Amino acid sequence: MPSLPSYPSITQPSSSNRLKDLSPLHNHCQTATSFKPIKQPSHFQCENQKMGSATSSMAAKFAFYPPNPPSYTIIKDESTGKMRLSNVAERENVDVLKLWTRRGNQIVAVYVKNPSASATVLYSHGNAADLGLMFRVFIDLSVHLGVNLMGYDYSGYGQSSGKPSEQDTYADVEAAYRSLTEIYGLKEEDIILYGQSVGSGPTVELATSLPNLRAVVLHSPILSGLRVMYPVKRTYWFDIYKNIDKIPFVNSPVLVIHGTADEVVDCSHGRQLWELCKERYEPLWIVGGNHCNLELYPEYLRHLKKFIVVVQKLPQLHNLSEASLDQSPSIDSTENSFRSRPSNGETEKSRPSTDSSRQKSRSSTDRKERSRKSVDQTGKARNSTDRPDKPRNSIDRLAEMVRSVGLCNVDCLKQTATAV
Repeated sequence: MPSLPSYPSITQPSSSNRLKDLSPLHNHCQTATSFKPIKQPSHFQCENQKMGSATSSMAAKFAFYPPNPPSYTIIKDESTGKMRLSNVAERENVDVLKLWTRRGNQIVAVYVKNPSASATVLYSHGNAADLGLMFRVFIDLSVHLGVNLMGYDYSGYGQSSGKPSEQDTYADVEAAYRSLTEIYGLKEEDIILYGQSVGSGPTVELATSLPNLRAVVLHSPILSGLRVMYPVKRTYWFDIYKNIDKIPFVNSPVLVIHGTADEVVDCSHGRQLWELCKERYEPLWIVGGNHCNLELYPEYLRHLKKFIVVVQKLPQLHNLSEASLDQSPSIDSTENSFRSRPSNGETEKSRPSTDSSRQKSRSSTDRKERSRKSVDQTGKARNSTDRPDKPRNSIDRLAEMVRSVGLCNVDCLKQTATAV
């Protein structure tokens, strides 16, 4: 896949770029003023265009629901020039940035630094959220996942300029990514893309053009905008965020997280995307989880942390499907999500042999090896299970944060019987 095209500047676009990247409506007006004969469309074409425009508009209304008014303002220290968000505590390890996109909008981003991090998460948030609502969640994820984390507001969200659209969100995530590489000097393989709900759209779009990403996380993702509203079997030209068509072209390891009781984006969206992944990692189906409360479940943070640890240790990312589980897991197996493949001994045991003496000796050797491995595995498992129990308070804190903010435009932040 080709890398992203080069643009003049991450902070200030040239005037020529601004003129080139105006809206499609403006481009249509320019074409119409060229005084060339325009062929009149047929009645059938007009009706199709009207239907497509109306449906696309409906899909856009689903996709974009910025908090109004925004939950924060930008405060700038005149002596240092450093910016911070209002209504949140000032932190030395957080940078607030204003980034120009190739479509001429200026978006706001926050970069949370973790001194012990070797990977950076680029987080595309969900609907009806902005940086002010997500700030404390970003801080907590950075600490407990051991990563740097950049979050950004789409055009028209928070204090970002412009109006939200599908193409603008693609330009927004691209600007955020370029700031990580140009301002902070990160490499493509150091970055993990994270897309929540609508944020899965720009995340998948960017991932298709970056083959060497460390990993991709899709949290309650959508197959496409239209498929959230209608159970269509094919992709229409007027649909938005066609993740179903793009996910096979993502070369990086992909983790899918989805709640089985999601009433906004059905769990089948996540399941189908996982099936289409080229480098699929064992997914997390959270039993009883809905669209906006997955962070309340302890297995969310535990599974996500293990995934990040695994992809950081893998020398070759494209062999992830062999290093981790590449089989269809049970929907209830959230606690057994890191079961290994059958060992060589078990494989040999199931293979018939014509030499009984050789089979017996092999079986005894395998039993010894398995017993030796089981002792080692027990020791490792004991250490690994000791670790997740430590951040129990942090999970509780994260749950309180999620409960305290509205992350979508429906009433889905309800405490469940199986929550933390």
